[in-house]
Amino acid sequence: MPALSDISDEANACIDELISRFGNVGGEVLGQEFSEAAIMVRLRDGNGFEYECIVWSGPEVADLRRVDENAEKGDDVEGAMDGAPASALTVSGDQVVKFDAGTSGTTISATLQAGTTVRYVLGASDGQFLNVNVGSRGGALDYKILNPDGSLLFDLISSDTPYQGQLWQSGEHVIEVVNESSQPVTFDIGIGIN
Repeated sequence: MPALSDISDEANACIDELISRFGNVGGEVLGQEFSEAAIMVRLRDGNGFEYECIVWSGPEVADLRRVDENAEKGDDVEGAMDGAPASALTVSGDQVVKFDAGTSGTTISATLQAGTTVRYVLGASDGQFLNVNVGSRGGALDYKILNPDGSLLFDLISSDTPYQGQLWQSGEHVIEVVNESSQPVTFDIGIGIN
């Protein structure tokens, strides 16, 4: 494995992809694995979530996915990391989104009960870019994004479709996640503002 201080072009491409999806949440490169076809880069963001990033030559990111680390963390550190997926809280109603100092994004893990909705509220300005990525674990979810005036910025769509776009109003934007299924669904939502 190469020295991690010498970050490769492939690792830089993965870092850029992570920032484009979730904002500048900080983090580190954990390692790289090489094969003839591609390179896999492992990353950990500033919230403690780990990712695997597959990169083709170029470098071009083919896939970036979060890795569930529950089994590897063990009981001795369960819940020790703030925001870790070890115990996703059940959410509903309005949740105010705040970013850590020096960052422009966050990742939140939560559980949404059957037939309920949660609204993530965040302040943003006209001209900024919003990135939203909702990944459900074990069920289907939908989400939509509302402008501060209550109009739709992005209509209801499946959680497997990420959103990236420029905002045209200033104020409190709302990301509304909907569980229309008959069972609770645990999910991760990445929100970034650039």
